[in-house]
Amino acid sequence: MGRGEDNGRVSPTTLPTTDRPEVADRLRKALLDADFTADGLLELLGAPAYAALARSETVPALRATREDGPLAALVRLFLLQQDVPHARVATVLPVDDCLADGWLTQDGDQLRATVDVRPYGGPDGEDWFIVSDLGCAVGGAGGIGGGDRRTDTAVVLGVGGASTTLAGITVRMPVSAALDLGAGSGIQALHAAQHATRVTATDLNPRALSFTGLTLALSGAAPAEVKEGSLFEPVEHETYDLIVSNPPFVISPGARLTYRDGGMSGDDLCRSLVQEAGERLNVGGYAQFLANWQHVEGEDWQDRLRSWVPRGCDAWIVQREVQDITQYAELWLRDAGDHLRDPEEYDARYEAWLDEFEARKTRAVGFGWITLRKTGSENPSVTVEEWPHPVEQPLGDEVRAHFERQDFLRDTDDAALLAGHFKLAAGVVQEQVGLPGAEDPEHVVLRSHRGMRRATQVDTVGAGFAGVCDGSLSAGRILDAIAQLVGEDPVLLRDRTPQQIRLLVEQGFLDPVPQPSA
Repeated sequence: MGRGEDNGRVSPTTLPTTDRPEVADRLRKALLDADFTADGLLELLGAPAYAALARSETVPALRATREDGPLAALVRLFLLQQDVPHARVATVLPVDDCLADGWLTQDGDQLRATVDVRPYGGPDGEDWFIVSDLGCAVGGAGGIGGGDRRTDTAVVLGVGGASTTLAGITVRMPVSAALDLGAGSGIQALHAAQHATRVTATDLNPRALSFTGLTLALSGAAPAEVKEGSLFEPVEHETYDLIVSNPPFVISPGARLTYRDGGMSGDDLCRSLVQEAGERLNVGGYAQFLANWQHVEGEDWQDRLRSWVPRGCDAWIVQREVQDITQYAELWLRDAGDHLRDPEEYDARYEAWLDEFEARKTRAVGFGWITLRKTGSENPSVTVEEWPHPVEQPLGDEVRAHFERQDFLRDTDDAALLAGHFKLAAGVVQEQVGLPGAEDPEHVVLRSHRGMRRATQVDTVGAGFAGVCDGSLSAGRILDAIAQLVGEDPVLLRDRTPQQIRLLVEQGFLDPVPQPSA
């Protein structure tokens, strides 16, 4: 990564270097010593200004950093892209090193950052830093100080809602090899570096790979192996225990913006990514993606997505949101700042989006998560569902538990199910729904306040069964006792209840309890 200056300003293609790791270490220590962390920002700015900054609104943060102080200087420098006097910065940062390695540039007695450096809290309280293009840490390409950056096709964004969502749903366990495909500013590679022996980061945009290196270096993480190229091309025939990708999934006419537009027709990029992932996974490995998919006239969207799942893989696909084609086009036109430019140009781009959707008979676009797990099974479990409701992040443990439950249900026939022991999952409560004063409820609902926060309706037998499950008695013995209480034939009750037990296990309301072998 080279350096260059033009009238005291670093050119748009110039990035800091990581050739001297000791400089990144000194910069990191200086940032931490000044409390330039997520918690430190919240304390300095206050909750309203902190939240406004996440919406790309800078005025409250500018007001909060008027007073001198090390942390205020860093906020103005790295988050607000303000010129800060050399003397003020020199009390906080190793200025000579930062100038030499390209983190800062100087114009007279004023210093300016060349990149956006944003504090980011790790899952176990780590203080990390995500490095991205100026003005692109939040709010899309048209974020703080976006300006001409909105038209820079090689722009590299920082942390956004999609990034944190993927990081939250990723299964975290020790693995030998992890792949961050489409690494961008490196947030997924940074997370993976905490539990993977080897991390590989790929991206079609060479600037993104440079930013990934900066993020890892400034966060004190081990460097990743970086490879330039599209999709799985850079890694040839290598296989991994974990593959994560927040790809350029936007379904658009053309590939104008590298950070978001896939450049393939329709949702072909996401489909190709999912279909090719199966061959790149080791048995037991996970591939987790964010994706968009078309709702095509005359096709069932769930069947369409099932057809993407590669052989030998279980899958869990969750649709979190659906937008009609006009909403979708407007979302991404605004993301690029097109609504702020020439109205005729905006209208022409809008028309192009609608023409593309019409040609492909697309009526809506779905947003969501796709998780694959390589099993090699000839009887795969493929779950495709719509879940627009709030969830509890992080969900990585819940994702892994989902697939473990699928293994249990696939390998357990009804006789073994009735011989099994179960325990009511933590955070599950019972709700009774009915008219006030009624003797019996019309509905009994089990609701979980954790993970996916599911709710399911059960009959009185199901509710009674779940309430008794503490792992001590087998399912069959519990049903026999319920049959005696309600005056029902125990054989008939055993015959009709396994399906309900399977549903409660599948949705996470009941956990199988392993029993010691005889």
